[in-house]
Amino acid sequence: MKIFLLMILLAFFNGYGVSKSLPTRPDVLRIGSVLSVDSIIGKVAKVAIEAAIEDVNANANVLGGTKLNLSLHDTNFSGFLGIMEAIRFMEMKTVAIIGPQSSVTAHVVSHFANKLQVPLLSFSSTDPTLSPLQFPFFVRTSLNDLFQMAAIADIISYYGWREVIVIYVDDDYGRNGIASLSDQLSERSCKISYRAPLGSRANMEEIRDVLVQVTLTESRILVVHTYPERGLDIMATAQYLGLMNEGYVWLATNWLSTLLDTNAPLSSEETKNIQGVITLRIYTAESKSKKDFISRWNNLTRKEETGASIGLSTYGLYAYDTVWVLAHAIGTFFEQGGNISFSSDQVLKELHGGNLDFNTLSIFNGGNLLLESILKVNMTGVTGPFRFTSDRNLVFPAFEVINVVGSGSRIVGYWSNNSGLSMWPPDSLYTKPPDRSGSNNKLYPIIWPGETTLKPRGWVFPLNGRHLTIGVPNRVSFLDFVAQVPGTNMFTGYCIDVFTAAINLLPYAVPYKMISYGDGHNNPSGTELIRLMTTGAFDAAVGDIAITTNRTRMADFTQPFVESGLVVVAPVKKVHSSAWAFLQPFSRKMWSVMGIFFLFMGVVVWILEHRMNDDFRGPPRKQVITILWFSFSTLFFAHREKTVSTLGRLLVILWLFVVLIITSSYTASLTSILTVQQLSSPIKGIGNLINSKDPIGYQQGSFARDYLVAELGIHESRLVPLKLPEDYAKALKNGPQNGGVAALIDERAYAEVFLSTHCEFSIIGKEFTKNGWGFAFQRDSQLAVDISTAILKLSENGDLQRIHDKWLLRSACSLQGAKLEADRLSLTSFEGLFFIAGLACLLALLIYFIKLIREFNRLYSEPEPESSDGSSRARRLRTFLSFVDEKEEEVKARSNQRQQEWASTRSIDQYASTTDSMKHAEISSNRSTSFEGPS
Repeated sequence: MKIFLLMILLAFFNGYGVSKSLPTRPDVLRIGSVLSVDSIIGKVAKVAIEAAIEDVNANANVLGGTKLNLSLHDTNFSGFLGIMEAIRFMEMKTVAIIGPQSSVTAHVVSHFANKLQVPLLSFSSTDPTLSPLQFPFFVRTSLNDLFQMAAIADIISYYGWREVIVIYVDDDYGRNGIASLSDQLSERSCKISYRAPLGSRANMEEIRDVLVQVTLTESRILVVHTYPERGLDIMATAQYLGLMNEGYVWLATNWLSTLLDTNAPLSSEETKNIQGVITLRIYTAESKSKKDFISRWNNLTRKEETGASIGLSTYGLYAYDTVWVLAHAIGTFFEQGGNISFSSDQVLKELHGGNLDFNTLSIFNGGNLLLESILKVNMTGVTGPFRFTSDRNLVFPAFEVINVVGSGSRIVGYWSNNSGLSMWPPDSLYTKPPDRSGSNNKLYPIIWPGETTLKPRGWVFPLNGRHLTIGVPNRVSFLDFVAQVPGTNMFTGYCIDVFTAAINLLPYAVPYKMISYGDGHNNPSGTELIRLMTTGAFDAAVGDIAITTNRTRMADFTQPFVESGLVVVAPVKKVHSSAWAFLQPFSRKMWSVMGIFFLFMGVVVWILEHRMNDDFRGPPRKQVITILWFSFSTLFFAHREKTVSTLGRLLVILWLFVVLIITSSYTASLTSILTVQQLSSPIKGIGNLINSKDPIGYQQGSFARDYLVAELGIHESRLVPLKLPEDYAKALKNGPQNGGVAALIDERAYAEVFLSTHCEFSIIGKEFTKNGWGFAFQRDSQLAVDISTAILKLSENGDLQRIHDKWLLRSACSLQGAKLEADRLSLTSFEGLFFIAGLACLLALLIYFIKLIREFNRLYSEPEPESSDGSSRARRLRTFLSFVDEKEEEVKARSNQRQQEWASTRSIDQYASTTDSMKHAEISSNRSTSFEGPS
């Protein structure tokens, strides 16, 4: 009875998913591999995987005696077979699968791997969208295509190209790789201008149809992202269509380097089709293990009965390391107590219908532990350091940049995620801080298609039969700049001639068609013309189009061919010379400061010279006259008084220098006033105009209106649109009192043409904006750059000036040389001189008074008789003033006399003192004699 119950329980638990376990460390462990063994990648990977299995099984230290049993299934280039073979492995209680080879297959099989918890280790599924978040059991053991696309984007940016064409296989691998390239290009201000998808099994005719469309595009930078088996067909068709000639740039992802490594040497025809192409190869550092494996490769491939030699590609190296990664992970799995066991899934058991038996699929119970062990592997393989980052990419992603030349290829540089492009191997830069500066990002010279070393421009005008549509303003005024020939679609004028001359300098033909913009009755708005370009109505705009900030946001402009800016035009009248013209060179403030400084300088020199110079002494009246005469006579260098003090001489020299500059400036200004005809205007400039309430005229259709309102804050009600030069003249003559305008705001180019025939008006002040005229093109148009270069050439060779003289050279009116109220010389122009002169005066006075006070203290140092403090200070002050007024020679003479008197008095006192001493000694001697008496 007990035995019967036990059997029932076992049957019950087996039916509800109780695991069926194998021994803890089995003798043989099954792993699977899904490859297309006849593919370029597959035939290399098969040899490498089998060699790795053999090496792992021969090393007892890795799995502790457990042997790996590899089951390899050939998908024969079929995605469906790849999916089915992977599912079959999961039916056979496989703990891990090496593969799938294809990214398309990996997307589907990863869903099964997630459910059944069987790790997939793929060395060739490089699709960036195989995310570990969506597919946690998919482990990529080679480089993500994200890094390869970053390398290609860096190369494109390095050479200054902005638009590229991509030719790619239209599946998950191709589409997602190109999407990643698009993101990388956007970060570098570049873009994909045309996409040319191809089916994975496209024939030569389909490839030719796609490439024919490529020839009609503008860009000449082509990126090919496909499989090695299809890549050579694309290059052969490109060669046939002339797409491998000079001017083209071909960038191939690592499919080409894989092909060159595996099938080398290629046939002469195949080699010819890929000359000048740039491709990438995954960089693997040189090491002893890598050299040993390469030396074994020929022996390993002899076992294969392929009939042709098989070269070792980087995919073979990564396939070999993938087996070792799995082996190390399995060893860690067992060390952590992992158990090889599988269990059925209740959901799969409940799926019925048809001949599909999902009950045979089992969940690998140790899948999570094995996956964790795989991601923690840290080893050094034949590819170099092998470990995973936190986002499950391999460390140190890097590529070699290869240029196909002649019968082989050469390395022209490297790319790494750490330092970008470089001429040095990446492993030599890992110890240094990341540096992506332009000075370090360099490549060796490249031989481009057409056997040229000159960097291709990267684009040409498209040969699709479509003409460049150019919008031209249909003006009604100032027709010398641009005008439509009545009854035709032709245009003439200065701007048209400049554009035609620039187009003729281009090294390629540009078919174009000019289309009139405007109703012919009003001047069209240049801003609206530019806006229509953004809608596709025009490809470009040619004419008198000012370059403004707002317009540059909508279009790309060429180099300006006319320098122009907004100016104020106002009525002027002649100013006749008056009897007081000699006062006009200086402003009132300047005259006042000059007068004050002349007097101040005279007073300072008088102070410095008064005590030692007889010319500056005498009665008070004479001294005042001397000060005034000396001050103003220096204006004409006619002063007759000599200066004898050192400070006075230095100060006079400095002052005469100041006077020289002032008189020279005065003479020049007065000469200009008296000899050049002067004009006067009530408007002094844009500031004066803004502050007034008078109406202001502007040219209809000009950007001046928006500028005056938005930037200068002038109310719209004050602005009057004017259409023709005749309207300008009438409005200015009438003035604001008679329905006209106080002034006109227009661009200098128009103003100069208008003033050449209207001498009663003039430009007031300077330009208050800096603009120029340029030709507009749609954003990111390469034609704008080439036209700019052509305009610079026109300027350098003089053609631009000749075109200007042809259309805009006018005979000047009689007032052309007149001057608009020459500005008076203001104090501002001489502030520095006056500051230096004033500072010198103050320093001289300071030095003089310090010296004077020291001399006074030396001569009048005797103590005063006792008296009140007030009277003592007053007496000393009177003494000091008398001392200052005295001539220095008299003070010195009296000082010498006092010293002699003091010396004489001292000698008499000393004689008297000596006589007294002798008398005292004699008296003492007599006294001593009298006391002794006779003996």
